[in-house]
Amino acid sequence: MRLADNPALQAAIASKGPVVCLFLLEEDDRLRPHGGAQAWWLDKSLKALKTDIENRGGQLVLRRGQAQLVLDQLIRETGAGSVFWNRRYGSAERDIDTSIKAALNDRQIHVESFNGTLLTEPWSRKTGSGGYYRVFTPYWKSLRANYTPPSPLPAPDRLDGGTRLTTDALESWKLHPTQPDWSTGFSDYWAPGEAGALARLNNFCKTGLTSYDPQRNRPDLQDGTSRLSPHLAWGEIAPGRIWRTVRHSVELGEANENSAMVFLSEVAWRDFAYVLLYHCPNLARQNYNPSFDHMPWRTDPQALEAWQGGQTGYPIVDAGLRQLWQTGWMHNRVRMIVASFLTKHLLLPWQLGEAWFWDTLVDADPASNAAGWQWAAGSGADAAPYFRVFNPISQGEKFDETGGYVRQWCPELSGLPRKHLYAPWEADAVTLAKAGIRLGDTYPKPLIDHKEGRQRALDAYNILKQRRDAA
Repeated sequence: MRLADNPALQAAIASKGPVVCLFLLEEDDRLRPHGGAQAWWLDKSLKALKTDIENRGGQLVLRRGQAQLVLDQLIRETGAGSVFWNRRYGSAERDIDTSIKAALNDRQIHVESFNGTLLTEPWSRKTGSGGYYRVFTPYWKSLRANYTPPSPLPAPDRLDGGTRLTTDALESWKLHPTQPDWSTGFSDYWAPGEAGALARLNNFCKTGLTSYDPQRNRPDLQDGTSRLSPHLAWGEIAPGRIWRTVRHSVELGEANENSAMVFLSEVAWRDFAYVLLYHCPNLARQNYNPSFDHMPWRTDPQALEAWQGGQTGYPIVDAGLRQLWQTGWMHNRVRMIVASFLTKHLLLPWQLGEAWFWDTLVDADPASNAAGWQWAAGSGADAAPYFRVFNPISQGEKFDETGGYVRQWCPELSGLPRKHLYAPWEADAVTLAKAGIRLGDTYPKPLIDHKEGRQRALDAYNILKQRRDAA
């Protein structure tokens, strides 16, 4: 979804023929459908890409259907002799692309694919024993020690696509939500497209990079994180471009080395998630650690609905889930808190949370989303120990230092003094009345007591261990 740093596009231009730019919206039962927030982003990103290509004299062709059939039709229309794309790493996507490549090669059509998505390919970095990395820290040390970003590939000045082709009207794809339009307000937070991605990166390097390490865990700060994740997820910016720009900021003295490398380690964590996805194709459905197949998860539709709606009675949890619903994004520290609450306090399967995030996040990513949820649940690679149960009260007190985050997303609590902001049920009646709060009415009572929820999680983990040892 970009013109700069796009190796497939550059290879097509280098072939010296007319270049047809195709976006193919696949319809294939093997693929996971886009979530609602993803569809919103895709609609806006395609509009931006279409404009960028047309400004260079080209055309963005929009087609939908099964990939092989759509490509065959377009090849017949154009007489194309070469096809170029940037690689995908999900199991179903790889199967589809491998089949297409073989079929086209059999017809003497030249096919090339490239890495336009990751810092390094998920199969390229090996441990000392020849396997893939299952722990992030040594993976990061290996990558940091010898990674060199690719040279910049500038966007082309002109794109000659030859004869104009028939194309779907983007509006006919109905990616923007209607009846109701729940995305109202999304555009206040996001500028999808390559230009928006570059502006976000440049602004972050100037205003947020130097303070990233001490401030990245504070959701009450507007610029504590880069908010580049949806731009990365949609390929509007290359991770190598981010690496080059960050390192350049350090060289110019605009950012300190420590914060820069902490930030780049987060970009590398995304690569690590793709390593896991590549080697474990069912990462979004099955426990990476099979011991967790024995976990005595609960079934509680009412608790799940309360969690999804930000009505758990724990302000930092509710603030995060309301931020997610209203903006399509959630601060990373809060993602860990709400995931811990779902899988440990409520003892509900992590797959339910992963599915909710998939539908509501504009940056929903097949690797990072699944790996993050398995990390929080304790079932993943290099995961947080299951017995580590985040305390949603102390987490709010520690990281929402000003109280601004909870007050923004849970405005019914804004009148509470910070002393009681993260556990309003502990406030006396006079304080609650003065703040206009009626627990169970204007704001919910906690779904479960923290100590009780923590103990239930530990008991469940003991049952898991017993079942595992008996198996």
